[in-house]
Amino acid sequence: MTNRLPVPSDAAATAVLRWSLVLIFLLFGTAKFAAYEAEGVAKIASHYPLFSWMYPLWGERVASNVIGVIELSTAAALAIGAWSARVSLLGGLMGMCTFLITLSFLLGAPVWEPGYGAPFIGGLAQFLLKDAGLLAGCFAIAVASARKAGFAQG
Repeated sequence: MTNRLPVPSDAAATAVLRWSLVLIFLLFGTAKFAAYEAEGVAKIASHYPLFSWMYPLWGERVASNVIGVIELSTAAALAIGAWSARVSLLGGLMGMCTFLITLSFLLGAPVWEPGYGAPFIGGLAQFLLKDAGLLAGCFAIAVASARKAGFAQG
């Protein structure tokens, strides 16, 4: 008799992580084509140096659509990555870039809840901090893919 619990394989755990990330990028990317999401993104991104140039050039909707295309491309790369380690690595790296960028919004944002201060984070910080977990998920996919593709040892 053994005291061990049955645990899925690393491959099964990676697959669950992969398809969860595909779903997130698919839904978030699709939402970028809706007016409500374009307005919400513009409130944050239009003041951020990496994206601020897009808004005067293209406007709110096109800028949001561009971000949506990037997110949908990331979803596609992660999905195709189920069969191609190289494409999976690309998808993982694209996801990491996405979440590093969104987490960097915290550098200039009001992080603490007004009137309370640390450790009470405000709404924007709550919205953005979830991306730390998503960044870790994309990192795990990228590492597993790099190993599978023969780009790394381990």
